[in-house]
This record gives sequence, C-alpha cells and structure tokens, in this order.
Amino acid sequence: QVQLVESGGGLVQAGGSLRLSCAASGRTFSSSAMGWFRQAPGKEREFVAAISRSGDSTYYVDSVKGRFTISRDNAKKTVYLQMNSLKPEDTAVYYCAATNSIASRGVVTTANRYVYWGQGTQVTVSS
Repeated sequence: QVQLVESGGGLVQAGGSLRLSCAASGRTFSSSAMGWFRQAPGKEREFVAAISRSGDSTYYVDSVKGRFTISRDNAKKTVYLQMNSLKPEDTAVYYCAATNSIASRGVVTTANRYVYWGQGTQVTVSS
C-alpha cells in the first residue's frame, strides 16, 4: 500500500511561485511513475505533469509548459511541482498520483493508470 501526502499549497498573487511536495510511503516509490493533476471548481480533473521512475523523462500539459517543473527525489520518496509565473487560471486543488510498479521507463499521462492518489492541496492565485 502506498500513501501520498501533498503539501505546499496556499494563496499567492499572480506572477508568484509555489512549490508543491508529495511525500510517499511504501517500498515501491522508485519503481512507480508519478504525476500531478488538478481540479478547479466546476471542472473536470486534468493532467498537469508527469515524471518517469528515474526522473529522466517528464511531460507537461501545454498550459504549464515553461512555468512548471516536476522533479523527484527517490531517496526521499518525494515528488515536487515547482510552479512559477502563476496565473489565476492555475487555481485548483492539486493532487499527486502514483502508479503501481511498472517496467516502463516512460511517463504516464492518463489518470486511469494511476492507482494511488493524495488528498490534494489547494492552490489559489489572486489577480
């Protein structure tokens, strides 16, 4: 069983930065692909960013490319989402997610392939 706990959300002005962290328990972290998703009020959950098991591959939704950076520290069992140049439209609850152990060295971008989910952390960007 894997548990994921997000932190780092908060209220920030447009143009500001936040760094989200997701701490994982369990022994399979380094063999799991990780991702960040978000859900704004009244909208469906959407993919934000993904990172491979080793961290050498990443992928982003177009709306955050060049502003957000996903990274991971397998020794600390933690995945991060550095968010810069934040916009009001980035306001949402952000969730991290983990797959089961996978053989692939690539990223996973579809929600239904993620098995474990955190409780979410609120990010609010004021204009």
